[in-house]
Amino acid sequence: MREDEILVGYDGSADATLALDWALDEAQRSGRPVRLAYVFEWLTVTGWIGPGVAPGIWPDEAARRQVEDMVHKAATDAAAARPGTTVHGEVYDGPPALVLQERSTDAGLLVLGSRGHGGFGGLLAGSTAVAVTAHAHCPVVVVRAGQAGAAGPVVVGVDGSESSRVALGFAVETAAQREAPLRIVRVFEPPGQRWRPSDYDERATVAEERAAVEEALAQWRATFPDVGVDVEVTPGNPAATLVEASRGAQLMVVGSRGLGGLRGMVLGSVSQQLLQHAYCPVVVARER
Repeated sequence: MREDEILVGYDGSADATLALDWALDEAQRSGRPVRLAYVFEWLTVTGWIGPGVAPGIWPDEAARRQVEDMVHKAATDAAAARPGTTVHGEVYDGPPALVLQERSTDAGLLVLGSRGHGGFGGLLAGSTAVAVTAHAHCPVVVVRAGQAGAAGPVVVGVDGSESSRVALGFAVETAAQREAPLRIVRVFEPPGQRWRPSDYDERATVAEERAAVEEALAQWRATFPDVGVDVEVTPGNPAATLVEASRGAQLMVVGSRGLGGLRGMVLGSVSQQLLQHAYCPVVVARER
C-alpha cells in the first residue's frame, strides 16, 4: 500500500458506497490511488455478519469468495466509472476496528461510511467508529447519507492545541486544492455567571482569541495566499456551534484531540455530535 493511498472501509452497504464515491472524487482531484478494504469476520456467536445467505459450515470459504468477488467488482466498476483513477480491492481478516487501524499506518487518508453491515455493523453507534477515529494513523473522513455536496467552504474548528494546528494545516491545504474558501471557527466557553470575574471582558477575550488564530494562520496565509479565509471567534457551546457551522460547508475538519472548548474531540461529546449531526463529511485530522 502506498503512503498517499486513499483507503476506503467497504462492505457493499449504501453508506460504504457513499464513502467510496467521496473517495473517488478526492482521488480525481489529488491523483491518488484508492483501495477498498473489506474486513472479513467469520461466523460469531450472534450469527452471520457477512453478505448474502448465512453459510452452513464455519468457516465457509464459499462465503469468502463471495466477498472477494463483490469487492473486486466494486473496484472494477469504480475504475471504469472514473477513467484515470487507480482502484484496488482487498479483503482482510480480523476485527474491523483493529484491521483498519493497522492498515491506516500505510494510508494517506481513511474514508468510512457512517453505518454499514457485515464488518462495519453499527459503525457510528458502537466501539468500532470510536476506536478507528481515535486511533487511526492517518486522517479519517466519515461520510453520512443526506449530507450536502461539494459546494461551500472548508470549515475547521480550532482551539489553540497542537492537534488543532494539524487540523488547520489540513484544512488550508484542502481548501487550496479544492479552490474553496476557508472558514476558521474558534469557539470558547465563557465562565458562568457564578464564577465570572468582576473584570471579565468578553470583547477582550474575543480579540485575544482572534489574535491567537491569526498567529497560527500566518504561515499558511504566506504559503497559500490565494485561499480566501474567514475567521470567526465566538462564545458558546462548541458542539452546537460547530454542527451549525457545518451547514452549507463541503467539509468539516477537527483535530484528533483538543483543549478548552474542543477537549476530548475524538472520544468526547463534541466529536460524537459532529459525526452524528454534521451537515457535511467530517475529517478528524492527524499527522501520519
